Amino acid sequence: MYDIGSSLREARMRLDLDFDEMEERTKVRKKYLRHLEDERFDQLPGHTYTKGFLRVYADALGLDGRLYVEEYNSRYVAGDDENATPRLPRTPVPQRRRRGRGESRGAGIALASILLVTALVIAAWRFGGPDTPKVEGVNSKARTAVTAPRVSLSIRAVHGPTFMQVRAGKAGEVLYTGTLERGQLQRFTKKKLYLSVTRPGNVAVKVNGHLIVMPRSGQRPFGPATG
Repeated sequence: MYDIGSSLREARMRLDLDFDEMEERTKVRKKYLRHLEDERFDQLPGHTYTKGFLRVYADALGLDGRLYVEEYNSRYVAGDDENATPRLPRTPVPQRRRRGRGESRGAGIALASILLVTALVIAAWRFGGPDTPKVEGVNSKARTAVTAPRVSLSIRAVHGPTFMQVRAGKAGEVLYTGTLERGQLQRFTKKKLYLSVTRPGNVAVKVNGHLIVMPRSGQRPFGPATG
C-alpha cells in the first residue's frame, strides 16, 4: 500500500511541472488534479471518472497508471459497489499456472473496464461539441499555440568598420550598440527590428536570408513582410 496523492505530487514536483502544464497535457481540469493529489476523491464525479483521471494523470507523469487504478479499487471501490471493477493482480505470479475460467474472465473484465474508461476520457475531449454531452473536468478543445511571425536580420561588416545600433522596433528595446569591425557578423531575430548604421556602404545586410540594400541614411525598419 502506498499514498496515491503524495506519490503523484512528488512525481510532478520532480519533473518541475505545475498544474497548468499538467492540465494541458492530460486535458483534465487542474482542480481535479489537485483533488487527486489531496486524495479528495469525494470531490470527483464518481468512481468511473476518478479512475480515468487517475490513470491519465499517472501515465502523464511517467508512472504506471494501471497500478494507481488498482490501488484506488482496493481502497475505495472493493466492497463499496457489488458491480465495481474487479481488481487486477497487484504483483505478477512468478510460476506459470493454469487459470480457472472465472479468474480469466474476471481479469478480462477488469482490463476491458480500464480501457473503456481511458477511451471515454479521450473521446469526450476529442469529439465533444455543443450538441454532445461533455465529460465534466475534461477540456473540450485542445489549446493551439499561435506563433507570431518573426524577422531574422544579419549584418556583416565587409568593407570596413561601422558604428551601428539595433532595436526591437523603432522605439523598442536596444539590442545592440557598438562598432562592427570588418569581418564581424551580428544576427538578431524578433517580431520587429530597427537598424541604424553610420556607414551603410561598409555592411552587407540580409533579411530572412535575402540580401538587401540599405538606404543612404543608414536607417531602416524590418518586419515579417520585409522583402
